[in-house]
Amino acid sequence: MEPRRVERQIEELAALGEPARRALYFYVVHRQREVSREEAARAVKVSRSLAGFHLDRLVEEGLLEASFRRLSGRAGPGAGRPAKLYRRSSRQIDVSRPQRSYELAARILATTIEASETPKARNALARTARGIGEQIGAEARARAGPRAGKKRLLAGMVAALAAQGYEPEPAEGELRLRNCPFHALVSEHKEVVCGMNLAVMEGVVEGLRLPAVRPVLAPAPGMCCVRLKLNTK
Repeated sequence: MEPRRVERQIEELAALGEPARRALYFYVVHRQREVSREEAARAVKVSRSLAGFHLDRLVEEGLLEASFRRLSGRAGPGAGRPAKLYRRSSRQIDVSRPQRSYELAARILATTIEASETPKARNALARTARGIGEQIGAEARARAGPRAGKKRLLAGMVAALAAQGYEPEPAEGELRLRNCPFHALVSEHKEVVCGMNLAVMEGVVEGLRLPAVRPVLAPAPGMCCVRLKLNTK
């Protein structure tokens, strides 16, 4: 990692050193939607002006992104001024000394798989990813206990996926994954990454022995390309 990039990421980490700013940052990043400064201020119990100061500082540092929208949904005269809203940025913070370039290794591997002229490499990737997912699921099932019911196993799956960085969130009969741990690769290797994510989720479900859960590809901006459909009956 070049020195200037290291310095920049250290500056970003330093921006989170102030407790109120850090609390506001974590509040915003754990929301799936945009957050107003009023909402954030109430959540972390600071004044609106102080919340606005810290949130704007986080935008300047590239840790959050801001946009303007009328919360009333109305347009035209009398609709009021647009509110400033905040959401998590796509910036990734990853500082290590001495230098470690795991992202480069991942890019090399993904490029090699894509360049393969036969399906053998992709099939091997899918089998490996599914096997690792199955191990994650089996470990989650063991933690849940031998008499765990469906509800407990689902909770174990949520905890296991959270531990892997997927940020799972139940919503409308499915489990949405608000983060892709392999985000840095998606723009260049979307097909490989999404196929790998799907195989991992299939393995997790198999390891937990939860046939009522069905992983499907459902790409959406800012989220993992896989969702898990839940049959709650």
